[in-house]
Amino acid sequence: MLDRSEIGKRGYLNEPYRLFHLRDNRALALDYHYHEFDKLVLLLGGRATYHIEGRSYPLQPMDILLVSRNLIHLPEAEPGLDYERMVLWIDRDFMSRHSVPGAELSDCFTLTARRGVHLHRPRGEERSRWRARFEEVEAAAGDRGFAAPLLADTCVLRLLIELNRAVLAAPEESDPTAYRFDPKMEEVTRYILAHLAEELTIDRLAGAFFLSRYYLMHRFKEVYGCSVHQYIRQKRLQRAAEAIRRDVPVLKAAEDAGFGDYSVFLRAFRAAYGKSPREWK
Repeated sequence: MLDRSEIGKRGYLNEPYRLFHLRDNRALALDYHYHEFDKLVLLLGGRATYHIEGRSYPLQPMDILLVSRNLIHLPEAEPGLDYERMVLWIDRDFMSRHSVPGAELSDCFTLTARRGVHLHRPRGEERSRWRARFEEVEAAAGDRGFAAPLLADTCVLRLLIELNRAVLAAPEESDPTAYRFDPKMEEVTRYILAHLAEELTIDRLAGAFFLSRYYLMHRFKEVYGCSVHQYIRQKRLQRAAEAIRRDVPVLKAAEDAGFGDYSVFLRAFRAAYGKSPREWK
């Protein structure tokens, strides 16, 4: 397990998908974390703000949040109000198995991640339609009749197909009132991701953006919920893990992700994933 100084992984998905219908009226005691699966959140009631990779989304009822796997995020609910939501965890392999050429069901996640806007805000009658789609999944998950697993798969696939169509049809230009972010810190993270394989120090980053070391370290943690070093290490681990999944040799995957010391990589990987790279693969 990672200690609290690191960015923790939450939740394990040992099935193609899992739906939760949750309600709280107290503050959530969560740290910044990530998942190895993709996640949809439909807000039904209350007030909540989701922080995803430095962007903050104040949610409205019937908003749909698309949280791609490996994105660092944190939900915050307003205490005293019923925070009700439906959360669907989806395995990427499930989406791949049911995709067809030119139509990957995971496109809605990859596209929103690339745009940097993880929110779909339905309008008018579309709002009730999305609630109905999630409720269909919920009902199918509890069904025990003929071909119940097939019915559940069909409901999840229908939801994903319609969501992909909605995301693909949405304008590239997002609503600037839908989220808040720090443009300078976003530039820093883009620089980090573009240079992960290189040596990245606080001095180098501060110099590249004409910031003081103190401001960079404190502002970055304020926006992202983790230190610069924690963020870099987590992104390197995720990049190495993705390469290993593509059958890249472990040593090369570690080097390409920016780990200069193989033993450091092995310890960090086991701490993050609970297994050695070869066992995890």
